[in-house]
Amino acid sequence: MLNFPQPPKDYSQVLLEDTDRPLPKDPAKSTRYALFTTIAKGGKSLIKSCKDLHLSRVVCYKTLKPEFADDEIEQRRLLREARVSAMLQHPNTVPTYEIGRDQRGHYYFTMKLVHGYTLREILDFRERYDLTQLVDVIVQIGHALDYAHTHGVAHRDIKPENILVGPYGEVLLLDWGLAKVWDEVGRGSASDAENAALDAVPPEEDMNITQKGQLQGTVVYMSPEQVRKDPGIDVRTDIYSLGAVLYEVLCGATPHSGDKVHQVINRILEEEPAAPGSVAKQRVPQLLEDVAMQCLRKDPAKRLGSIGEMVRLLQEDWRTDLIG
Repeated sequence: MLNFPQPPKDYSQVLLEDTDRPLPKDPAKSTRYALFTTIAKGGKSLIKSCKDLHLSRVVCYKTLKPEFADDEIEQRRLLREARVSAMLQHPNTVPTYEIGRDQRGHYYFTMKLVHGYTLREILDFRERYDLTQLVDVIVQIGHALDYAHTHGVAHRDIKPENILVGPYGEVLLLDWGLAKVWDEVGRGSASDAENAALDAVPPEEDMNITQKGQLQGTVVYMSPEQVRKDPGIDVRTDIYSLGAVLYEVLCGATPHSGDKVHQVINRILEEEPAAPGSVAKQRVPQLLEDVAMQCLRKDPAKRLGSIGEMVRLLQEDWRTDLIG
């Protein structure tokens, strides 16, 4: 079993003075959220925990950093993330509670606060975990993506940092800020200018080799079409990215690596990754290797047909390969 720290007692203790406290008579002039603590920082956003004084619970509060709070593209991105998260009501997504503006007129949204470890943190200690547990995490994320794709949403930012495993066995797909949606006639949600801003490849200084020798950063999980900023990108980019995460689960390395961004990009576009079994220190079940390699095909049309198909294959009995 995966072991996780339990939430602090004050997060879960239900007290009478909290349940029976009356609402303010003039909510418009009251402050609903208090006791803010920053728990994570993104490139352009802040994620905090805070107390919802109306419901007497601690929630997650996401907003833009002050320098981006008035940026129209980033505002639209935050709104889209909040609404996509709210509309995709699935066991493997984080429930969204409220969206609004703060006293300065800046956007924020609140969601369930979940304690746990990201898949990145788990993979940093890969040797402690059984392959069955890790593949189940991929399956659960596959369920979330299959649901999203069925409802017309491509995530476009699948990576271990955006996968959270909670203390009660929950597996959650986070951060829908790069999600692509389409209108009724099939046009994408972002203009060319907005796509360029949202799909920007991380700068060279973000692509350092870690102490464990693993390349960090979104680019190593990007599909070839996402690297090329293909305006026709669709849900098949998520098949590639989840395949890249599966590949790393199997052998402890990303499909393509390098010291600089341009090296990684060239390999994503031009080179075939080595088979996981030739990289891993332990035996890799053939079925899992085949699934990962099919997901990582450069031509989207030659990948597995859907995330649903990927999930079905991962649920087959691949464990017999580990016997003997």
